[in-house]
Amino acid sequence: MAKIKPSRGAPYARIMGVGGYRPTRVVPNEVILETIDSSDEWIRSRSGIATRHWASPEETVTAMSVEAAGKAIADAGISPDQIGGVIVSTVSHFKQTPAVATEIADKITASKPAAFDISAGCAGFGYGLTLAKGMVVEGSAEYVLVIGVERLSDLTDLEDRATAFLFGDGAGAVVVGPAQQPEIGPTVWGSEGDKSETIKQTVPWTDYRDGTVERFPAITQEGQAVFRWAVFEMAKVAQQALDAAGISAADLDVFIPHQANMRIIDSMVKTLKLPEHVTVARDVETTGNTSAASIPLAMERLLATGQAKSGDTALVIGFGAGLVYAATVVTLP
Repeated sequence: MAKIKPSRGAPYARIMGVGGYRPTRVVPNEVILETIDSSDEWIRSRSGIATRHWASPEETVTAMSVEAAGKAIADAGISPDQIGGVIVSTVSHFKQTPAVATEIADKITASKPAAFDISAGCAGFGYGLTLAKGMVVEGSAEYVLVIGVERLSDLTDLEDRATAFLFGDGAGAVVVGPAQQPEIGPTVWGSEGDKSETIKQTVPWTDYRDGTVERFPAITQEGQAVFRWAVFEMAKVAQQALDAAGISAADLDVFIPHQANMRIIDSMVKTLKLPEHVTVARDVETTGNTSAASIPLAMERLLATGQAKSGDTALVIGFGAGLVYAATVVTLP
């Protein structure tokens, strides 16, 4: 029997650079109130959201991704032709095939990288980061670009009082590359498919195509069920990620949870008993829920504003439709 040569990559992997793109149009709650019976006070008290960004026709999934990717690559100090893999997490790229990752790879002038899309909702960045880490350590790519991007305004029912105010658009990206010491911890991830109906697309695309329904599909959710699951179960997953990395809450500098809801974030901080010195990402207030883009966008803002710094130890966790989740501890670039 022939022997297969083992894979050999870097000893470890790290996040080398981060970039983000937020659409130019800022949408305050007052605009949302034009189509639902609610109030600014109610929206803020329930979600913590004051504004969100909505993309123009020119700010496509590809265009936003290219902008975020360019910033991440520059921040990493490498050239686009060194990118060996492009992973894009999105649920709002409406062309089933080819993967939007291939188009993005071409537009950033990467040199024939592996390129593919994943669909893991709000946990998509964590899934992509884990895959990228594996590629770098396995040796199939030296540098991997991970992008979380959404145009959720296209999937928002503006007459749904429960969700109309939640979603925003944007793209966040990181470059993952080789490291000589562990800078991306073990991932704690999984799914609970028995709860898949709690966050879902209203109808399949085929129903709209066939005229079974007149309204374009949108994202809907069972708010209370999602809130309870996120608060009680995701804090456990976050603690498991800390334990897997050999890190305690006291060792953390930064906490970057998926930016779904300010009440969920506050509850997780309390349950995890995070010390006061830990900086907590609260990007949801001005960006809304951008699903797969929310963690890299929040990371980029913390670093850009000086609330976090290079070398800080951060706990990141994403959770959402599926229901799926992914959590890990990283060193910030």
